[in-house]
Amino acid sequence: MEGISDIRISGIDVNRPPLIRKEPYIDLFFALTHKAPKDWCDDFNLLVSKQKNAAKIVPAKGLFIEAWVRKPDEIEILLRALKKAVEVCSEEYIAKINAAISAASSSQKKKTGDEGEQGRLNKIIAALDFD
Repeated sequence: MEGISDIRISGIDVNRPPLIRKEPYIDLFFALTHKAPKDWCDDFNLLVSKQKNAAKIVPAKGLFIEAWVRKPDEIEILLRALKKAVEVCSEEYIAKINAAISAASSSQKKKTGDEGEQGRLNKIIAALDFD
């Protein structure tokens, strides 16, 4: 099973290869190793929106990073930046999931009354031996 930490740029979309057009830019479609979750895509789009050549992922599809450059010489620089963005996004996404799990866990502990006098009472009752 593939996870968030396995998301990488695996190449160029074979169905949409880069073409030099008369407009002053080249569209690029980078394929990901597997489909990314919608929330991850939203986080990625927010992260890279501040970069010079803003890239994006269509969250509903989650398979390709769409970007552009003005000159062919800029492609390697863009790819390095996007690879770093994918790595950072995955790390932040995993940290966010872990924080949510931790918050849910601590919330559950509070609900069960494991703190204070009620927690002490619950432990005493649970330890009673009725044999």
